[in-house]
Amino acid sequence: MLTCGDCGRTYPDDADAPWRCDCGHALDYDTQPLPDTDHPPDHLDRGLGAFGPFLDIELAVTLGEGWTPLVDAPDWNTQFKLESVFPTGSFKDRGAALTISRAAELGVDRVLEDSSGNAGLAVATYAARAGIDAEIYVPADAKPGKLRAIERTGADVVRVEGSRGDVTDACVEAVAGDEGGWYASHAWNPAFFRGTATFALELAAQCNWELPDAVVTPLGHGTLFLGAYRGFRALRTAGWTDSMPRLLGVQATGAAPVAGALGGDAPDDSPSNTAADGIQIREPARLDQILDAIEATDGDALAVGPDVTEREHDRLARAGFHVEPTCATATAALADYRERGVLAPDDDVVVALTGTGLKG
Repeated sequence: MLTCGDCGRTYPDDADAPWRCDCGHALDYDTQPLPDTDHPPDHLDRGLGAFGPFLDIELAVTLGEGWTPLVDAPDWNTQFKLESVFPTGSFKDRGAALTISRAAELGVDRVLEDSSGNAGLAVATYAARAGIDAEIYVPADAKPGKLRAIERTGADVVRVEGSRGDVTDACVEAVAGDEGGWYASHAWNPAFFRGTATFALELAAQCNWELPDAVVTPLGHGTLFLGAYRGFRALRTAGWTDSMPRLLGVQATGAAPVAGALGGDAPDDSPSNTAADGIQIREPARLDQILDAIEATDGDALAVGPDVTEREHDRLARAGFHVEPTCATATAALADYRERGVLAPDDDVVVALTGTGLKG
């Protein structure tokens, strides 16, 4: 079953289920599957399928994704989890693998998604792998490299003039239209968050089940942020770990609704950080859930501007990390969090580098 965390309505989990509740709130699965043992196994296979007991979705569509490297970053006094090392170059493959697997289970033959690039490419790629038609709605000014990659999958690409919100509106209108289709949204579809929860499960295994003090991620719709929270929460509920890291989100000035809700930088306080195109989200689909995750983990969110993002982007490249500018917001915020005293100098911190810089 699918359930609304706001009004409590429930819906059958089938191909005809609505993509959101009648009240407008996001839907989620009504239960979190857990393993039948209260301790992790001595050995886990590689790949997202290793965490099957937490997923409740058969990984029917896969490109060998998962187990991204966790590497030391001494210049930042932290560790980076290289989520850019995926078949399509971003962490969105975690969600796309589970979402398209679920679509295949349901017999879906056409999916729609709206994206600034990474999620659209991930959904289009896994749909192609599954033999499912895909229609991807993108901003007209999206990065050409990302658009060409989506087109090469055979997906139909629909360019939309206007804001990122206009792109979503156009896609939602198409979902409700005569041709319809299954909304494989990285912001709304609950299967996508089952996939991104594997970030936390995988990180815990790489740390021998001793979790870091904090995890820092870029934060737009909260696809990775919320997925990580749900994964860490499931691990604690299962008894595989006894704590959760603090979750620290990073937004771009000009599009920082979470930071604004917490009393930090509001969207219009600073020049818009358009370099961080991956988190240009002014109305997150799951804002209330993001705020709940921050409260539950004693976390926080702040916004960083374009100048520091560009400097950090160059600094990362000089250290050998070829990532997209959105990732640089996370390392820029790391310094900010330490200066503010949110992070102590000796805290064990992991920063997610979420997308490759090689898509151009």
